[in-house]
Amino acid sequence: MSNARHREWLIAFALILPFLVIYGLIFVYPTIRMFMLSFTDARLIGEGDWVGLENYTRLPGDRRFGTAFWNTAYFVLLTVVPGTLVALAIALGINRLKGRLQAAILALFFLPYILPVSVVYLIWDWTLNFQFGIAMYLFDAVGLDRIPVFKTTTWFMPAVAFVTIWWTCGFSVLLFLAGLRAIPDEIYEAAELDSSGRWTTFARITWPLLWPVTALVLTIQLISQLKIFDQVYLFSTGGRVNDNLVLVYYIFQRAFQSDQGGRAAAIAVVLFVIVVVVSVLNFQLTRLSGRSR
Repeated sequence: MSNARHREWLIAFALILPFLVIYGLIFVYPTIRMFMLSFTDARLIGEGDWVGLENYTRLPGDRRFGTAFWNTAYFVLLTVVPGTLVALAIALGINRLKGRLQAAILALFFLPYILPVSVVYLIWDWTLNFQFGIAMYLFDAVGLDRIPVFKTTTWFMPAVAFVTIWWTCGFSVLLFLAGLRAIPDEIYEAAELDSSGRWTTFARITWPLLWPVTALVLTIQLISQLKIFDQVYLFSTGGRVNDNLVLVYYIFQRAFQSDQGGRAAAIAVVLFVIVVVVSVLNFQLTRLSGRSR
């Protein structure tokens, strides 16, 4: 028995070894190097001198870091919960459809998710561009003043948040649909026999049973939106770049534009810690909230 068990352990280790090697090379080693680099004054390429915590102690007094931090928090506020609610509403609507109509409507909502960010940028630039955007001609038709959506600080983040929800909610819709289809029909039949209304059925049956999926969607959305970069980078072209900074964009500026690898690594470490802490807290709180229902 001991030899058979030993052989099983060897086979299991041999099967997971390729994953461990790839995971170590792609994630673990770069993460360790990032932490080490954050304590130096190194450029993007090459070694640097050890400066200890200097890169971290400079962050509270860095105005652009403060702007990037609060813009990221604002963007998360605009996208995570609203995007989850929008996806839930769409999933509830699609779940009531049947057959090919359901498949067609689901495909329409999922299609934006598979588009590359460059295509998403072009679509919404054609729509909301101040000079030639389709929406601006509609504003002209009803007598409203044109709004430079992506050129003003006030409208930039809400506009990018709207585009992001449109772009990414398709995946969340799929998760919610999977959760809805996992709820047994017998529960709804019993609710019908009790003359339960639509809202009561949702509040007492659908929402509590769907809560684990909701917690998962919220966590995925939170992690994704904390790492926002592509949309902000593209839509900031020709606008007030420093006013629209988010944390990943600021890391990009420090590393690739200012050639300050050590300071960029320190910001990346701060973002890494924020993502881990906030994601774990969010998942645990939502899971505990679901248990109390």
